[in-house]
Amino acid sequence: MALLRLSSLLLLLPLAAGQTSSAASSATATSTASSSVSSASVATGTTSAPTTLPSGIQVSDGTTFSSPTTYLATITGPLTEPISHYSFGAFPTPSTPAEPPVYPAFDPLSPPPASQDPTVVPDFGPAWAVAHEKARQMISNFTIWDKVNITTGYVGRCVGNVLAVGNFPGLCLQDSPTGVRYNDFVTAFPAGITTASTWNRQLMRTRGLFMGEEFKGKGVNIALGPMMNMGRVPQGGRNWEGFGADPFLAGEAAYETVLGMQQGGVQATAKHFVDNDQEWKRDMYTSNVDDRTQHEIYTHPFMRSVMAGVTSVMCSYNMINGTYACNNNKTMNDILKREFGYQGWIQSDYEATMDTLGAINGLDNSQPGPLPPGTGPNSYFGANLTAFVLNDTISAARLDDMAERVIASWYFMHQDEGYPPVSFNVRDPYDPATNLHINVQANHSTVVRTIGAAGTVLLKNENGALPLDKPRTLVMVGSDAAPPEEGPNQYTDQGGDPSGILAMGWGSGTDNFTYLVSPYEVIQARAREDQTSVFWDFDNWDLWQAGNRVIDMEVALVFINSDSGEGYIEVDGNYGDRKNLTAWHGGDELVKTVADNNNNTIVVINSVGPLILEPWIEHPNVTAVVWAGLGGQEAGNSIMDILYGNWNPSGKLPYTIAKNMYDYSANLTTGGTEQDYIAINYTEGLYIDYRWFDYKNITPRYEFGYGLSYTTFEFSDLAITPVNNTVDGIDQALVTNWENGGASPIAVGSTTAIWLHMPAYQVTFNITNTGSRFGGEIAQLYLHHPPEADEPPSVLKGFTDVWAEPGQTVQASITLSRHQLSVWDVVRQGWAKPNGTVTFSVGASSRDFRLNGTIPG
Repeated sequence: MALLRLSSLLLLLPLAAGQTSSAASSATATSTASSSVSSASVATGTTSAPTTLPSGIQVSDGTTFSSPTTYLATITGPLTEPISHYSFGAFPTPSTPAEPPVYPAFDPLSPPPASQDPTVVPDFGPAWAVAHEKARQMISNFTIWDKVNITTGYVGRCVGNVLAVGNFPGLCLQDSPTGVRYNDFVTAFPAGITTASTWNRQLMRTRGLFMGEEFKGKGVNIALGPMMNMGRVPQGGRNWEGFGADPFLAGEAAYETVLGMQQGGVQATAKHFVDNDQEWKRDMYTSNVDDRTQHEIYTHPFMRSVMAGVTSVMCSYNMINGTYACNNNKTMNDILKREFGYQGWIQSDYEATMDTLGAINGLDNSQPGPLPPGTGPNSYFGANLTAFVLNDTISAARLDDMAERVIASWYFMHQDEGYPPVSFNVRDPYDPATNLHINVQANHSTVVRTIGAAGTVLLKNENGALPLDKPRTLVMVGSDAAPPEEGPNQYTDQGGDPSGILAMGWGSGTDNFTYLVSPYEVIQARAREDQTSVFWDFDNWDLWQAGNRVIDMEVALVFINSDSGEGYIEVDGNYGDRKNLTAWHGGDELVKTVADNNNNTIVVINSVGPLILEPWIEHPNVTAVVWAGLGGQEAGNSIMDILYGNWNPSGKLPYTIAKNMYDYSANLTTGGTEQDYIAINYTEGLYIDYRWFDYKNITPRYEFGYGLSYTTFEFSDLAITPVNNTVDGIDQALVTNWENGGASPIAVGSTTAIWLHMPAYQVTFNITNTGSRFGGEIAQLYLHHPPEADEPPSVLKGFTDVWAEPGQTVQASITLSRHQLSVWDVVRQGWAKPNGTVTFSVGASSRDFRLNGTIPG
């Protein structure tokens, strides 16, 4: 009977929201279900009529991998709920005391200042409480159709849009994690992966702030970034948008970026929630992840984003344990809204809503909304959501909660207070009436250049090859040194084979370059200043010419690159993800040819992620290797700053560079027919990237956290001291319970509770600059758990940066919380201190430990 009633309503009801184009694909987000792949019912069409699917996983024959991922499995299809009656109870607001100075109440427009050793745990609870109360008052007189319009996207001037209703003016949602997409007079910021390579919280925060100011200046309410999926698979097409292969580093970068962006006035979007780690078949694979791995690795950056007050989270295209991310009760409701105490709204990635019943599983807003006839399926929200509420399949209270979360986030960010209107039109960028061409760049190029330099990693430097000191002759070889042949925006969404310097990957994570500085122009300018004779050869394929051009040159600079992006664009057979980890455009052969003919060959690499450097890295004439990442619009200047010593290299690798692609614990899962859903089993568990190399005793080429300097540093005088903070009432009882081996409780906000994250121990040590140049060192702290904890050999849990003049000694500190010292207990479903002795090391990389200590018992 319910189906008959529902069908009749669908025939009678008009669309509750306008129609939307699917023109722009945004960054993705996913979530996980605890259920295994088994018999299921799946929604088809727009009425979500259930169809029963056969059960089980079929393993395809003949597809094997050398890496630990041993099968390609095809699955029967996604798990969804049957149409029924679903009651709803709103998640209560997490309650925590606000006792300065550890956790004072903060407004998102005035967050705590950035610190290289954060000790303040911000409490955004009071600001959220005010925002939700205002939202409840606003929607109290809304009709069902009004509320549905708040939850359903529509076609507007931005990539995503929410309709205006009453006094609510609607919302503009716009990509990307590197700047305001499809706009002019904006800044093309360094990629997330290069920002992570700085290991510098102040730079992460400033980049976020400047980015937030630009989105607000263009009238954007919600910026679709930052992206924080883990670099589990080194070939992953969108890894460059994120913050690397370690959850702690990615979490700190996400935290600082969100704080900065929202200080700038725009709502940040944490994406893609969660386990969205490759592009191939991104809407037809299930990431099968165990509960402990999910908590300790893949959801961690999202948890830190919630602690930063993030207002929007985007669920992704993939399935998690058999259930689509945007229909996943475990990840959206239980982990994000219950456990993390998230008070903002969850939006779908674009066309990632797979079922109207996603609403009962935590989805608050479906983008992009109803599509024009003939361009794609109708929206699962809009009229369908209206029907489900009138039918009482989805409760009216849940619809209220959805609309309240969207509007509360708008109030939380004070966007009701004179926020600028949208000043562009992505669907008609040449319409003078709707494109005002507002310049929002200000002085933001300064942080672009600084991050580009600070995020550059010096991998090799033999015989003082760098920094350059007025060489007599210099030659630049390779197309990556040059300006793009047809300008910096040669391809839409940067989706083509780069003909010049690579400063950004491709896809929806891009924005347009207002300008792009190449190494060619700035190195030539510096050569003119130094009276250096400068030459160049940008043809990667004429090896005879390259070999002859570099003979007798004092310095030969070889520029190579490797690109990737989002899967809706294919470049040279790379469907988003990289086919391999070799340099593009014959880069390896180019380096070998130059090195065979010049005994001072310096290699500069712009890459989206790790490359296999073995073909030439040990060549005796390769004297230096500069890993320049993706530097954004000032890329050439940043490279020049490193080469000539304007910036002493301080960057550290945010992932491991292996000697062999199959040394990594996970590689790209490919195959399957067009109709196949595939299973990606995270069989490596906690052992991703350096954790796997340590566990299996595999020697990398360059380990996680590695990076050289033009000076040297010594570490000394390690000490660890308990931090005596007390809290009132129940929180003190929870602290005592944890210290006695108990787990955090199963409660709303249990994982983000302040008692768990407040300072517990402070580690101090001295760093002395023993070299001859001013420079910075990134000190890293790794925990070593007892065997019974079943953790990797070393786990990053802290870092800080120290800058010192030659001969100067500076004291550094790294503060540890109870959460940093905990592991996830799958039985008790909480965070607990492991039994046994926990030791730690402080050093310059994941394999360069200088000091060792023990966490007090």
